[in-house]
Amino acid sequence: MKKLTTLASSIMLSLAISGTALAQETIALAVSTLDNPFFVSLRDGAQKKADELGYKLVVLDSQNDPAKELANVEDLTVRGAKVLLINPTDSEAVSNAVAMANRNNIPVITLDRGAAKGNVVSHIASDNVAGGKMAGDFIAEKLGDGAKVIQLEGIAGTSAARERGEGFKQAIDAHKFDVLASQPADFDRTKGLNVMENLLASKGAVQAVFAQNDEMALGALRAIKAANKQILIVGFDGTDDGVKAVKGGQMAATIAQQPELIGELGVITADKIIKGETVDTKIPVDLKVITK
Repeated sequence: MKKLTTLASSIMLSLAISGTALAQETIALAVSTLDNPFFVSLRDGAQKKADELGYKLVVLDSQNDPAKELANVEDLTVRGAKVLLINPTDSEAVSNAVAMANRNNIPVITLDRGAAKGNVVSHIASDNVAGGKMAGDFIAEKLGDGAKVIQLEGIAGTSAARERGEGFKQAIDAHKFDVLASQPADFDRTKGLNVMENLLASKGAVQAVFAQNDEMALGALRAIKAANKQILIVGFDGTDDGVKAVKGGQMAATIAQQPELIGELGVITADKIIKGETVDTKIPVDLKVITK
C-alpha cells in the first residue's frame, strides 16, 4: 500500500512539474475589439488551440484604439510572451506596436489585418480581395450588370477594408455597376444603421448593398426594413448573426470567413516558431459564399 501511495505521489509530482513547464510558455493575443462577434470567435479559436497544445494564452482587448493597442503590447512584453499574435486596430498605426515587439525580440504574427511596417513573421488572413470580388459577382448574378449599388466601408486604414473595397471595385468595373454611394460605417452595426438611413433618404433607387462586414450589413438591414424597401444585402465575415439573417431570408448572402480557424492557425504557427520551425510568411484561409 505504501509503495502505491509513493508511486501515485511521484506521478502527481511529475504532472505538476510538467504542467508548470507548459504554463511558463505564454502566447499573447492582442485583439482590435471584443465588441465584434467575429473577433470573439477568433479569440475562442486561439484559446481552444492554446489549451490543446498546453500554452497559456493572454488576451487583451485594444477597444479599437491604437493607443490602447500600444499599451497592451507594452504590457505583454513585460509578461514574457514568447510570441505576439495581433489583430491590428489599424494597419498603419499598429506599426508602433510591432516595432515595440521587434525591439523586445518577440516574434509577431498578424491575424485578419496586416501591418504596414515592421518585422512580421507570418500573416494569417482570408483573401479579402477575392472576397470583395465574390460579393460583387454574386450581386451581378442576382441583378445583372449595371445594378445600382451602395457600399458600406469598414474602418479606413485597415487592410481588410482596403482589400475588400479593392475586390469589390474589380466587380464594379467588370459588371459596370452604378455606384450611388460608398461610405464608411467603421465595421459597426449602429453606424451601419445610421449611414444607411441617411443614404436611403437621397439614394432611394438603390438595388443592392455590399457591406464590408456583417455588423454593418445587419445595421443596414434594420434601416431598409424601417423604410419598407426590398434591397439585396450582401455582408462579409459569416458571423452567427449574419448567417442567421441569410438563412432567414433577410440578407441575400454573406462572404464567410472562418475566424475560429484564423485564431487556431495563429496558435499553431506560434507553436512552430517557439519550436524553431520554419513558417510561411502568408497563410491564406478559405472563403465561401453563404446563401439561403
